[in-house]
Amino acid sequence: MCAFRYQRTPVPEESGSERAAGFGEVLHAYSREEAVLEAQRCLQCAMPFCVQACPITQDCRGYIALVAQERFDDAARLTLLDNPLATVLCKTCYHYCEEDCVMGGRGTPIAIRHLKRAALEHGRSDLRYVPSRPKSERVAVVGAGPAGLMAAWELALRGYPITVYEEKPFLGGQVDTIPRYHLDGTELNADLARFHDLDVTFVGGQKAGVDFTPESLLSTGYPAVYVAIGASDPRALGIPGEHLPGVFYAVPFLLAVNMGPEGLLGRKDRRIVVVGGGDVALDAARSALRLARDATVTVVYRRTEREMPAGGEEVSEGTEEGLRFLFERAPVRIVGTSQVEGIVLETMRPGPPDASGRPSSVVVPGSEETVACDTIIVAVGEAADLRGFPAELDLRPSRHPWPEGTKPDWMTDVEGVFASGGRSVVYAMAAGTKAAEAIDGYLARRAGREPTPRPEPFGRPQRPPLPSGYGGPTWTL
Repeated sequence: MCAFRYQRTPVPEESGSERAAGFGEVLHAYSREEAVLEAQRCLQCAMPFCVQACPITQDCRGYIALVAQERFDDAARLTLLDNPLATVLCKTCYHYCEEDCVMGGRGTPIAIRHLKRAALEHGRSDLRYVPSRPKSERVAVVGAGPAGLMAAWELALRGYPITVYEEKPFLGGQVDTIPRYHLDGTELNADLARFHDLDVTFVGGQKAGVDFTPESLLSTGYPAVYVAIGASDPRALGIPGEHLPGVFYAVPFLLAVNMGPEGLLGRKDRRIVVVGGGDVALDAARSALRLARDATVTVVYRRTEREMPAGGEEVSEGTEEGLRFLFERAPVRIVGTSQVEGIVLETMRPGPPDASGRPSSVVVPGSEETVACDTIIVAVGEAADLRGFPAELDLRPSRHPWPEGTKPDWMTDVEGVFASGGRSVVYAMAAGTKAAEAIDGYLARRAGREPTPRPEPFGRPQRPPLPSGYGGPTWTL
């Protein structure tokens, strides 16, 4: 085992100029040999901080050990035991596990996310989940994003029949806004194919608050409803000129790009400004750069580069592709008559700490400047669309904000209705797991039985045999 090789086996990657030329995948899979070499760097820590850092406690230490022994089939099976959306996550997860990898203290963290991809691509991953003995209570899940899909999986494994209601004609929620240079569009279907034998029914084109409410679902015979609608309504800047043609909002823009971008931005030599500093802003900026060849794309963010919430990988890759950045700038107004002609910005400087303890942003007097542009993409966050939801639910928008129930188990003020979400795909999945456990506990109490722990997803035997001396994760969240 190469314990003292501190630097990561390079991940195959396109150059910046090649990436910006189209929507082909930026990163490629390790070969079998590269994956084994990288996995052998892992120290197999007795206290695996990587597992602890994962919101769904994915046993990454285990599948890395199996890859190191060239047991790709076993590594794929172990990965899928905990993670029904692993094909999506192996390309899009923010890899919180790597942030806590001890190898990062003296070198580069183990490429955990890329080893997950290697396990799935080089091992047998076309497996199907096995439901346990059927239960009589059918549960409704509202929203087919990561939280809703994870809750459906957890409950269906326990034998509950599930109906998932989704507004859009496709599944995955905001997974479908992730650019094709990250996901080629086949990954979610590969994950959902493993649901084939579970009693999960998907109903599309049904909008909560319009076609039904959680309370109406209760009245039709569902004893429990899980609201997992996320936050998909774009927030506006609230400044003059935002109504002008040429202003886009990031989430619908990204969805349109994936649906078919022809003609979306028109001519090639556009001057595009993206307002925002999160991953959605970077996705929108990098997508715009690919759509409008020879365009200039500038990302405007009100704080410093160090405070930018977007992942470092996104920022560095975007910079290599040609993105420009204006930090410590905030929009004041959009100028133009019949079309966007520019955006007025003012300079910001750090001020006293705000309520969260973070330095506030203070305007520098007399610092207004106009940046000429013909296209503006607003990416300053999203909010949940709660129009038509009964006030009796008392849904609490979280800080991010998806709606949550106010009770400790995320039940709302209407008995039997639960609501939650998460700030990324994997955090939403963790929320779905906890909601499913709460729903199972609630229904078990009503029926006078014990709650059902998550059964073995693939039936017996439980888990692939692991290397000698491996004890598995030492805690649960």
